Amino acid sequence: MQRRAFILSVLSGSFGLSGYRATAAEDAFEITRTEAEWRAMLTELEYLVMREEETERKFSSPLNKVYDPGTYHCRGCDLALYASEHKYDSETGWPSWWQAMPDAIGTKPDRSWFITRTECHCRRCGSHLGHIFDDGPEPTGERHCINGVSLVFRPAA
Repeated sequence: MQRRAFILSVLSGSFGLSGYRATAAEDAFEITRTEAEWRAMLTELEYLVMREEETERKFSSPLNKVYDPGTYHCRGCDLALYASEHKYDSETGWPSWWQAMPDAIGTKPDRSWFITRTECHCRRCGSHLGHIFDDGPEPTGERHCINGVSLVFRPAA
């Protein structure tokens, strides 16, 4: 067994962590693609964020400053995810919304940083979007902190 794998398994057991982090690519969704197909259609950063559940650098997304009327779609399958009227500046460095569109996202626990967070992904293709926190504005009190590389903005007609 490699030393890194051994250390991770020991840490997982001693802290009660799963030790295993499922990625979006491992679940079954309505739209599926092979790893090669995902890699062919996404940049390296998009792939790392959407399929490997990494995070883009804060303040790096051009979508941080987009507040025009329109809809934000999943880059992986073009499903409409977030409406511009629910977007706000959370001052965190990532595009943020206080709610998603109906039946647009799925969630699961993310225990990757020794805490439990709520990870959100596209419900149709499983692409990782970001996380949901409970420090957002009314009426929901939620902050959907989303990686801009996971989205495509479509202006209102």
